Amino acid sequence: MKKYLLGIFAMSMGMALTSCNKAAEENEEATEQESAQSAGVKIAYVELDTLMNQYQLYKDYSEVLTRKGNNIQNTLAKKQRSLESHAAAVQKKYESNGFTTRDELERAQNGIQREQQELAQLADRLNAEFNEEQARINTEARDSIQSFLKRYNKTKKYDYVMVKAGDNLLIANPKYDITQDIVKGLNKRYKRSAEVDEQIKAEKETNE
Repeated sequence: MKKYLLGIFAMSMGMALTSCNKAAEENEEATEQESAQSAGVKIAYVELDTLMNQYQLYKDYSEVLTRKGNNIQNTLAKKQRSLESHAAAVQKKYESNGFTTRDELERAQNGIQREQQELAQLADRLNAEFNEEQARINTEARDSIQSFLKRYNKTKKYDYVMVKAGDNLLIANPKYDITQDIVKGLNKRYKRSAEVDEQIKAEKETNE
């Protein structure tokens, strides 16, 4: 469910370009990050994929969203099958000259159109509710991480804590990776709420 969960930090970073010389080329481990550290700027980064896989809050809410999404799909699929069955019955009755008057046929056709509209409205409502829940969870996760990092950084004194997602950081020295430190601290502080317990329980019962 990573696709349901958005980015965690707002990032900004100024890039300084410097010319290379033979001495720098001989020392391949002297990256731009190390140069920044030696100049007194403390930089660290967090692996986004690892954070989302190991932070229990994400795992809990991923389960909630997965079950909720599956429930929505099952509900809409059931309604769609009912609509198709009704439409097929009307079509069969029409082909066998089962309608005695034009008004009767029109009432049946209008009934199908009404069911189609109701299904579309239901899909819009359920998807809107899902998107609202997703946005709320994203906000809660972001606020949780930012709150923890503020406390964490009171002693660490980093100038920048960046997110590494895919190849957005072209060079990242592993010695500045604080992912496990952050995950450990977040999970130690996290306590699953009764609300989340109820959501997971309710979604399980609905999907069974």
